[in-house]
Amino acid sequence: MTTIRSAALADVNLLAPLFDAYRQFYERPPDLELSRAFLADRLRNGESVIFLAEEDGAGLGFVQLYPLFSSTAPRPRRLWLLNDLFVAPAARGRGVGRELMSRARQLAEDTGSCGLELATARTNVTAQALYESAGYHRDDDFFRYELML
Repeated sequence: MTTIRSAALADVNLLAPLFDAYRQFYERPPDLELSRAFLADRLRNGESVIFLAEEDGAGLGFVQLYPLFSSTAPRPRRLWLLNDLFVAPAARGRGVGRELMSRARQLAEDTGSCGLELATARTNVTAQALYESAGYHRDDDFFRYELML
């Protein structure tokens, strides 16, 4: 049976291979140690919330959220950035991604947030279908800009 739970620092070794595979999906070179260190820093410093999907001690997927604030919401308040979502290939098609998305939504509701936002590659049509089926709407009104340093 799949369980979704909050990840802790002790889960870094279970999360790191999933996070590394997620980064490789976005064409980053494999680097398990970088993945382990990045996740450990986020968890140690309380800078993100990570939910882990697991079954029989094996990691199936994760979602990582970062706290933000919206000053333009009707009532300015917390907003969550759903920055990372990944399901291991062997676990796909079993509803794991949907369960992780549901847990992310529950976090937003529990913290009185105005919502969640995310971005995905234009070519990631599988993820787009999941997001839209979960009630997310694609923003066609605003352009997204980045300044990479």
